[in-house]
Amino acid sequence: MSGKKSHTLTVIVIPIQNLCLDQGLEEGGVCAGDLIFHSAVCQYASCQLHFGPGSGGFRKRKHDNFPHGQRKDEKNNVNSSSSLMVSFKSFQLELDTRHDKYERLVKLSRDITIESKRTIFLLHRITSDPNGEEILNESEAKLEAVRQKIKQVAQELIGEDMYQFHRAISPGLQEYVEAVSFQYFIKTRSLISVKEINKQLIFTVEDKEEETNTPSSNPHDEQLCTWSLKVTPVDYLLGVADLTGELMRMCINSVGNGDIDTPFELSQFLRQIYDGFSYIGNTGPYEVSKKLYTLKQSLAKVENACYTLKVRGSEIPKHMLADVFSTKAEMIDREEGLS
Repeated sequence: MSGKKSHTLTVIVIPIQNLCLDQGLEEGGVCAGDLIFHSAVCQYASCQLHFGPGSGGFRKRKHDNFPHGQRKDEKNNVNSSSSLMVSFKSFQLELDTRHDKYERLVKLSRDITIESKRTIFLLHRITSDPNGEEILNESEAKLEAVRQKIKQVAQELIGEDMYQFHRAISPGLQEYVEAVSFQYFIKTRSLISVKEINKQLIFTVEDKEEETNTPSSNPHDEQLCTWSLKVTPVDYLLGVADLTGELMRMCINSVGNGDIDTPFELSQFLRQIYDGFSYIGNTGPYEVSKKLYTLKQSLAKVENACYTLKVRGSEIPKHMLADVFSTKAEMIDREEGLS
């Protein structure tokens, strides 16, 4: 602004002898050292003289008075066999082991997520491929490979509290629930329960014992090793909420292929899921309430498709229905974004 005056900062370095003479300070007072900074801040033709730590001089650190070699000797003199050091070394080993296991679980969860997504993409082809039984068999083989990954997760969690590592494996379990429930819906037109999912995640392996020198022992004696991993109710709900998005895509693809009955069937199924989630409301976990908005969007798109088929189905050619629905879905997203 034109009404303000400019401020200037001038820093002058003056030999200590001259400054001491001007200020009348004796040797050993403030004038100790080779040079000091004389900071003059000129503001409206007035100057102030500042001394001391506020002038921006160098401060001594805590250990500057101790020689470097002496500090190194003190570090080397620490008794590594003391009970305190032994305890901290055991803590270090335990934390390193836990962090390594956490990273392995994150990698396994990422692999489970990738394979589950590939299974979902494969199942979407069933709306356009007449050989649906072959696609279902291929999807079952892919899901079995995913279960082998989950088996490795179960082995990693033997003797551990699963909830300490839940954040590492939760994304993979949610994606697996989505893939399994999508396949189950295509087969039975119903929703799979969490108990049925957990039954598929019980793994039994034959463990052969080593031979012993005792005559009565059987060298082919076998034991059954069982591992299991339970999907938590929250992971199940989040996976089912993601399933609604896949059912919405299945609805649009079915209409594009000339299937008029599937959208109405999906609309009723999605309405039942939405009603069930509405009972939970805001009383459930935060992630579940956040998924409720996406679920409502998917239901609105499917119901809009059913409305268009019922009212204007005879006016629009079948090969153009999918384009009409996708355009209306974009308009719904825009309107909800503005609101």
